[in-house]
Amino acid sequence: MKRRSLIRLAGPLAAAVALPRYAFAQGAYKSEYKMSTVVPPAFAWGKGGEIFANLVRERTGGRINIKQYPGASLVQGDQTRELTAARQGVIDVLCGAPINWSGTARELAVFTLPFLMPDHKAWDAVMNNSALMNEYFDMVRKAGAEPLAVGETGYRQISNSKRPITRPEDMKGLKVRVVGSPMYGDIMSAMGANPTFMSWADAQPALASGAVDAQENPLEVFLAAKIHTLGQKYVTKWNYSNDILLFAVPNQIWTSWTPADQKIVREAAQDAARQQVQLVRKLFDEDAQRVAALGVEVHVPTPGEMKTWQTETRRPYARWKAQFQPTFVSKIEEVVASTRKA
Repeated sequence: MKRRSLIRLAGPLAAAVALPRYAFAQGAYKSEYKMSTVVPPAFAWGKGGEIFANLVRERTGGRINIKQYPGASLVQGDQTRELTAARQGVIDVLCGAPINWSGTARELAVFTLPFLMPDHKAWDAVMNNSALMNEYFDMVRKAGAEPLAVGETGYRQISNSKRPITRPEDMKGLKVRVVGSPMYGDIMSAMGANPTFMSWADAQPALASGAVDAQENPLEVFLAAKIHTLGQKYVTKWNYSNDILLFAVPNQIWTSWTPADQKIVREAAQDAARQQVQLVRKLFDEDAQRVAALGVEVHVPTPGEMKTWQTETRRPYARWKAQFQPTFVSKIEEVVASTRKA
């Protein structure tokens, strides 16, 4: 498949259109702008943040100095508080997964519905649909931040320490660590698992001690965090959810910059997102083999098994579609359906 350039624009003339939205009240720039990321640059997500910060620093001659704080350290490791902290002025730049902010702005997690975009062909078609992304970016603005670009966090897979997972019944009774998203918890509960909400910082010792049996994350995280050393023996590569990586700036910071600097920052974010997606895709193409090489049993579902998973999650899907933006989700479904016919 020929991959199209994944430049995330708010519209064809993003910078020109977006700038007049606000009344500018520039003041003295901060000596440092704090950016929160959940993971460090050893991960594609954190690397995207690092690239973005470096590009902004270089292109503004140090006028805008973005410093990355990995481990969600600006919110004591609780990534679910990032958007709230940005609104309160604790965080100046966002480079994160909206699923983490669903408790604050639920609709921003719309792309994470189970099996909504089952493969990269569907994901790319949605992200490159300017009408859809314009509508989504307006949601971000209503939540209090100016959206700049969209990268990819990667398809989430499930691992566990107990047994191979090849069908929904295999999930029964497993204690699964999930990020603080009620939807992810609902999905796991629908299959008979026992979801446990905890930060990633808390998840690793919980897996090591056996307090939880399973976790779901992109396999890049599995590899970089060496999750196989935490007793995780089985992986199912089911691609059940793939959140965006949103580069955004809280409105109070955005409006303090000049239009010229806003343009620089937006273009830097788009360039960083483009590079970050390339990193994610390269890792995705290699991850199953690399995980298997560690002695972990990796199961890739057949098309029939995938249909079973989709059927099993239909109820939570419908429930959360109604709670997000049902009309918007229907538009996404139409775009995805068009890729099935192509």
